[in-house]
Amino acid sequence: MTTMSKAAMRRARASVPALAVWLLGFGLALVALTGVAAESDAFFNQTFGDFTEELETARAEGKQGLLLMFEMDECPFCHRMKATVLNQPEVQAFFGEHFLVFPVDIEGDLEVVDFDGQTTTQKDFALKQFRVRATPVFAFFDLDGQLVARYTGATRDADEFMQLGHYVTEGAYETTSFTQYKNSQPTD
Repeated sequence: MTTMSKAAMRRARASVPALAVWLLGFGLALVALTGVAAESDAFFNQTFGDFTEELETARAEGKQGLLLMFEMDECPFCHRMKATVLNQPEVQAFFGEHFLVFPVDIEGDLEVVDFDGQTTTQKDFALKQFRVRATPVFAFFDLDGQLVARYTGATRDADEFMQLGHYVTEGAYETTSFTQYKNSQPTD
């Protein structure tokens, strides 16, 4: 076994703070480049994965329902939504007022309790129950756990995502498609 000289040990110890500073700078640069920061986490509510309980909570809090964002780690469109839309204060305020919002990892093995009280994994919940194959998918559920609206893909920007929210909260999904709803809205 070789031993390190005292000088080598001093150099190694001296490089640890430098490495830490470099990693911090790299992490900040990555956040600046990707825009994915902790602010998008404020969009989501905390959950233990029991959607029957979340429906009860939504009813008690006077929400209109639940919004699930089906996502996966490697999804660039999910990251873009988090970096440019879900981190916006007006988006967080509007959706937080009307919905409880939860992420669901379509590749996740974590157990969840579905709207019928059955235990399943996140990936089976996403694929078998809601046929989610592309991400992101924004799925809106009423207070009975019934799917009322679904949007697949990233929205163009925060304004379009807000339109999607109004489309659901106004009940326009009952009579028209989201595309028709958008086209009927006045432009600035």
